[in-house]
This record gives sequence, structure tokens and C-alpha cells, in this order.
Amino acid sequence: MQHRLLKCSLALAGLVVASGLLAQAAGLTRTLVGRADVSVPGREAVVAKVEVAAGARSGRHTHPGDEISYVTEGQVELLIDGQAPRVVKAGESFVIPAGTVHEAHNTSDAPVRLIGVYVVEKGKPLATPTP
Repeated sequence: MQHRLLKCSLALAGLVVASGLLAQAAGLTRTLVGRADVSVPGREAVVAKVEVAAGARSGRHTHPGDEISYVTEGQVELLIDGQAPRVVKAGESFVIPAGTVHEAHNTSDAPVRLIGVYVVEKGKPLATPTP
């Protein structure tokens, strides 16, 4: 009985962690494409399709690892703490170091789409909102 209870508790914890991994702001959609271990112990790569709706903001947040993203459609204003705002257009990429507070703002009337690769600590939420 205890073994079954432990298995159910672990399964529930896994669902909670998995749902938290893709927690996102209104106007931002992250769709998990893949996940795999990397050569660094305790880290994994998470690949996601990301869309920022027209006029939307991702909300200020951090990641428990590096974000490497490639814009496939549209353009987005990237706001990284301590840096001047910059516009990243389709065909361009950006890298955000682990723990850096940042936000994406879509100032256009069309969605922005990108592919995000995150090399993050296993078991932590993919994104954590910040004030």
C-alpha cells in the first residue's frame, strides 16, 4: 500500500513540475517540442515553439539556465535588465544568460514566433516571473 501511495505521489509531483515548466504569461505561448539530457550533469535542453501575440508582453521573467532563441516570424522588442532595448527580427537570434531578468514585447499587430532552446537545471520551472 505504501509503495502504491508513493508511486501516486511521485506521479502527481511530476505533473505539477511539468505544468510549471511551461508556465507563461497571457499573450505568450510556449509549446514543448523536445527535452533531452545534455553533457552537463543536472542540466537538460528544452526546445519550445514560442509565440508572443500581437501587442502582448511576455512579462518580466528569468530562466534557470541559458536561453538561445531564433525568431522565425515577425519582430520583437527585447528588454534585458541593464541593457538598452533592442529589436530582434525574423532570421535573427539572441542569447540570454541564466538568471537574467528579461521581457519580450511585441509592438506589432501580428504574432511573433520563435524557437527557444533552454539549457536549464532539471526539475526547475522553465520560467519564473519577476517584479
